[in-house]
Amino acid sequence: VLARLGALGRLKAEDAAAARLEDIPRARRPFPILAAHVAERLIEGDALAPVIRTTLDARLQAALEPLARERAIAIGPRLSAAVVVVDNATGQVRAHVGSTGLFDRARAGGVDMARGLRSRGSALKPFDSGLAFEDGIAQPETLSEDRPVRFGAYAPENFDQGHMGTISVRQALQASLNVPVVDLLEVVRPARFLARLGEAGAHPVVPRGPAPGLAVALGGLGIRLVDVAGLYLGLARGGETIDLVWRADTG
Repeated sequence: VLARLGALGRLKAEDAAAARLEDIPRARRPFPILAAHVAERLIEGDALAPVIRTTLDARLQAALEPLARERAIAIGPRLSAAVVVVDNATGQVRAHVGSTGLFDRARAGGVDMARGLRSRGSALKPFDSGLAFEDGIAQPETLSEDRPVRFGAYAPENFDQGHMGTISVRQALQASLNVPVVDLLEVVRPARFLARLGEAGAHPVVPRGPAPGLAVALGGLGIRLVDVAGLYLGLARGGETIDLVWRADTG
């Protein structure tokens, strides 16, 4: 190879001589691969670009990828994990971990879980309460009753199966209680809640059939992690929503 490069004029004679003194590798080393899902998506979107510069922080990305894999393995088999880290000041994505590893077939590593539709559990509770604040229905110190209750056939329960009685909306959010949030959504209405999420740039998906019910406040819908990150970005910016940014070489 060195002789051919020299004959083609691609390698100086002194460089070829120095290279011949190096030991020949005896094994293949792992090829560095960071943010595989982001790289794949950006390349597909701009295949002609010679260089694509992302907003990702390589050190942060390199630290979070093994962490996501470690936590998924600790939880159980056939599970994956995703992480999205955003700079609130600029909307730039600093890390995007789509799975436990691109080639981890047992955990569907080729699927970008940050863009997959999943129930996000309690992650949307602050937005239900925030909409109630915006409409003047409640404010952080408004008292709510955390007690066994039934909304027709729907009877939400807290994670620990217990109840805290009379509590402020602020305390209910801090404790991630379910009943007070559903109480607020009953007044706000699920359809308006979903529409407001859409206005903020998210794309929630509910099952086909009857109109969406109160369970949407507690994760009864599908939404992408990148959309949730965008919602929290707007929350951190005092209600101002901006698009997430993955490329540093645009704009």
